[in-house]
Amino acid sequence: MLERLPLRRSDPAAAELRALREAARTAPADPAAVVPLARRYFALAQSEGDPRYVGYAEAALAPWRAAADAPAEVLVQRALLRQYRHDFDGALADLALALARDPLSAEARAWRAAIFMVRADYAAAARECAALDESLLAAGCSAYVAAATGGTRAAYQGLRAALERAPRADPGERLWVLTRLAEMAARLQDPAAAERHFRAALALGRDDNFLLAAYADFLLERGRPAEAAALLRDWARADTLLLRLALAERALGLPGAARHAQELGERFAAAALRGDRLHLAEEARYLLELRGDARAAVAAAAENWKSQREPRDALVLLRAARAAGDRAAAAPALDWLARSRFEDERLRRLAEALR
Repeated sequence: MLERLPLRRSDPAAAELRALREAARTAPADPAAVVPLARRYFALAQSEGDPRYVGYAEAALAPWRAAADAPAEVLVQRALLRQYRHDFDGALADLALALARDPLSAEARAWRAAIFMVRADYAAAARECAALDESLLAAGCSAYVAAATGGTRAAYQGLRAALERAPRADPGERLWVLTRLAEMAARLQDPAAAERHFRAALALGRDDNFLLAAYADFLLERGRPAEAAALLRDWARADTLLLRLALAERALGLPGAARHAQELGERFAAAALRGDRLHLAEEARYLLELRGDARAAVAAAAENWKSQREPRDALVLLRAARAAGDRAAAAPALDWLARSRFEDERLRRLAEALR
């Protein structure tokens, strides 16, 4: 057996994909037929953590691979695929073109804000959030920016109230908001509230790679590796989740830890040969926490910081720099922490130790 595929032929999702593929096959130049297929593949990449689905989505959009005159819905979907591959400049350009054709596209606005957040350009992200109509999405967007710039408690309270006022919100939006609320609650030293938010998000029954990774990190930080291992037992195909599964198994002294660590190393090596460095933050954690190679971890984390500057990226860079005794490597993350006023006790302690 080489691999157990996530979709079986009898699954409703597999039937949906077959219908979408057939529609795209019969009308490969019709955005109304092709974009739904690309969108479904992208959703699978997000939920399963499998980048091959992004390749399938890119193939579906091949007629508009670089076309500046592509329809707005094609531009938005092409932008999502570009940001997945960390082509943030290309994604922002596509979203700007889409907004020029459809100024009311909330999806384009929200994704521009998300990309600016990844780059730690909080002023630009705030402008995109402000342009959104009154909605749970707009509230979540603004709260996300505020929580990253020294206003965690007010952002948490405001977003929690907004969620309560939107009982019929789209499940995808609810999942995103609940995950962010859980992260904010954890930073506010309220693990019970964070646990409630994480469990409410899981109860929605929607597979989401980011949610699983965030909750697994929460469990590992609090010395609950058995729960993390149980959560991720069936998710070894995703690199981000295999890392956390291996960490949980190692903490438990399970024999699968060494096997999973070796598999993870092989995946990162294969990705490097392909020129694919999408999971540099996870690779840095693997090098630091599973291989004990602090110097290599610093190099991976510093390279990752050049394109991704979110709090979790700062955390791995600071941890690696401290382990390697390399304060100079930590300087960009320390500078970000001081300028952003991001509130997190773990980052504060690491900054103090490095200073």
